[in-house]
Amino acid sequence: MLAAPADDAVDPLVVETASGAVRGFELDGLRHWRSVPYAAPPVGERRFRSPEPPVPWTGVLETTAFGHAAPQHENKAITLPEGITQSEDCLTLNVIVGRDSRAPRPVMVWIHGGAYVAGSSAQPLFDGSALVQHGDVVFVSLNYRLGALGFLDFSSFATADEPFDTNVGLRDILAALSWVQRNIAGFGGDAGNVTLFGESAGAGCVTTLLTSPAASGLFHRAIAESSPATSVYSAHRAATVANRFLQLAGVQPADAAELRRRPAAELSQAAFDLVNAVAAESPGTLAIAPVVDGDLVPVHPIDAFEAGTQLPVPLIIGTNHDEASLFRLMKSPLMPITAQSVHAMFAEIAAERPDLAGAEAQIESAYPGFPHHRTPAEVSRDAGFRMPSIWLATAHSRVAPTRMYRFDHSPPMLTVLGIGATHGAEIAYVFGTLNLARKDPSFDLGGLAEARRVSAALQRRWLAFATDGDPRGVDGAPDWPVYYAVTRSTLIVDHGERMADDPDAAIRAAWGDRVIGFD
Repeated sequence: MLAAPADDAVDPLVVETASGAVRGFELDGLRHWRSVPYAAPPVGERRFRSPEPPVPWTGVLETTAFGHAAPQHENKAITLPEGITQSEDCLTLNVIVGRDSRAPRPVMVWIHGGAYVAGSSAQPLFDGSALVQHGDVVFVSLNYRLGALGFLDFSSFATADEPFDTNVGLRDILAALSWVQRNIAGFGGDAGNVTLFGESAGAGCVTTLLTSPAASGLFHRAIAESSPATSVYSAHRAATVANRFLQLAGVQPADAAELRRRPAAELSQAAFDLVNAVAAESPGTLAIAPVVDGDLVPVHPIDAFEAGTQLPVPLIIGTNHDEASLFRLMKSPLMPITAQSVHAMFAEIAAERPDLAGAEAQIESAYPGFPHHRTPAEVSRDAGFRMPSIWLATAHSRVAPTRMYRFDHSPPMLTVLGIGATHGAEIAYVFGTLNLARKDPSFDLGGLAEARRVSAALQRRWLAFATDGDPRGVDGAPDWPVYYAVTRSTLIVDHGERMADDPDAAIRAAWGDRVIGFD
């Protein structure tokens, strides 16, 4: 984007940031700024290194179009919008604010998901316009490095001349949050009232950063939608996976510096192959995920939560009723969806942790009909999402107000198809972006009016929480009490809203209070 002369200082669409002025545009009564640099392009020698401050510019930078998506191997589950290109020069963010609103306003910072390997802030599903219209907040979304360029740990191959930093994707998010602290006041936002929220891998970034001292003071509330909270791995496992990546990329460990010169597309393809290979060999694990590096992530996040050393910020956390149905439908290797792969997952867990050798039989007894019908996917759902969220909520409730939800809502068509409230289903309700696609069959059997009511109620909760920490609903909505281990009060979102204490009691009891996962 070219910088124009700064000759329009009174233009309300021009905001001065610490790096230079940016000009946005107005659409439907809202002001938008897109592709604002929050860090320098991580290219050349900056590849695999911590983000650096943006390069200052003179004049006014035109920020009217979405920036590049992070390099990734596109797949049918997550496709980039038409016209969005890929580039390592991807460390940009977007801002939406109302035209005539009070100031300073609460800030909501969105972290997109995509298994740490895919996605973009430009996806229409993540359009924050409805949140801004209904809540008078400042909405920020961002891109961060993905896949091999963002979440593989090559530090075991580092030398004095060729350093590799850890968790650079997480460090990108911290750089964006630091940018918010320095600059959001110019857009009408309150830097002292920032809510960080995300879904899937984005939620995993949220729950991981809750345990990072480097994140202290950068956000003040958090929302984690379907977080794979336990899918954070040791440096030993990370080094093993990185070595496997080098094999797939055709690079010798002694020549790891060659990775800085390989085309990004080539590394994205190798990362895609790595994800599939590791998922097949070790069901229930992610090849690419945050790493316990002893620095940014000092200890395993779940251990930090158990010890009470996490950031004591108010938290909303929850999962969807049918998280694994999409993975089962697409035959995705990312989650174990067959009896064989579920058995393999438990066998590997027991090999790593002999004290859990007898857990499988006890757990599977809580799923009537196992291994028939959809029960393997249900076990996988609870291993990957539901139980980690319950374990985390229980621990976090001891240090800060915590609220748990379960999203059960499903349009009639998705219910008939056996998809239900699958992974990511709640996103369109949170953002008010229902029925975006012209050929979307989700509402072919009706249910759109009810879905819009559910969406409005959920938006109200999220916006109220971001405003003052109280996720109250509309008139007549049930109170949402904080989560405690003795009551386990959970908001159930279905045809409407209702509260339930310990709604998954049998399953929770079968899994127990010991965290079950991989090192």
